[in-house]
Amino acid sequence: MFGGIFMVAVITGASGGIGKETARVLLREGWQVICLQRHDCDLPGAENIKCDITDRADIDSAFSKIEKIDLLINNAGFGVSGCVEFTDMREIRAQFELNFFAHIAVTKAALPKLRESRGRVIFISSAASVFSIPFQSFYSATKSAVESVSLALSNELKQFGISVCAVRLGDVKTGFTAARQKDFAGDEVYGGAIARSVKVMENDEINGMRPEQVAEGIVKIAQKRRLPVLATLGGKYKVFCVLQKILPAGLVNRIVGGMYMPNK
Repeated sequence: MFGGIFMVAVITGASGGIGKETARVLLREGWQVICLQRHDCDLPGAENIKCDITDRADIDSAFSKIEKIDLLINNAGFGVSGCVEFTDMREIRAQFELNFFAHIAVTKAALPKLRESRGRVIFISSAASVFSIPFQSFYSATKSAVESVSLALSNELKQFGISVCAVRLGDVKTGFTAARQKDFAGDEVYGGAIARSVKVMENDEINGMRPEQVAEGIVKIAQKRRLPVLATLGGKYKVFCVLQKILPAGLVNRIVGGMYMPNK
């Protein structure tokens, strides 16, 4: 229950990790939860609609089965690691297709029902949106794109009483790390820097926040009386994002480079 009213939440990518834990917390809070993903969501109490959100026909079919939406959480995504020079363009396009275009397509499909409920939209973003991580540039770019659309959409939909928020996450310990597509093409040209950088990044993720902790934060934000347009989870990531605004861009970029491009 939220505000004493029975509410319906739709969440993408809820078969595991952050999405599944967020769905679990929403159920605990009294929401009706509808999970959209290609694989079954084995979460008791949640409704599962199989849907490939990169396929518009699948999206239309899924939303034809949904009568009411009060909250949409765009969570689905995956990572591709590799250098700009050698990463296959098909991998880059696939990254944008799921992490960006699919979120837009799902949001477009949900908006008629969100207008009726004066509902809320949450885009799951990342601190990588403001820190362009070497050999992770495409993931950073998709999250930057998501945030830009989220902020614009917040103004576009204000007249309908719809609130929009992008939630930046830091490193989270989930299956996302193992599922990442790693393209080490050209690593010999770059002196092994790609492999070293990916190792640092994955070590940060393995030691990152627990998905249960992140899910609690996402739901807390979703249920705020006044939804912020942008939120960051994790104390140190909030500090990093503030520093990014204050420090010169060149200095921030050198710091990020030093963190993710260690010497041999």
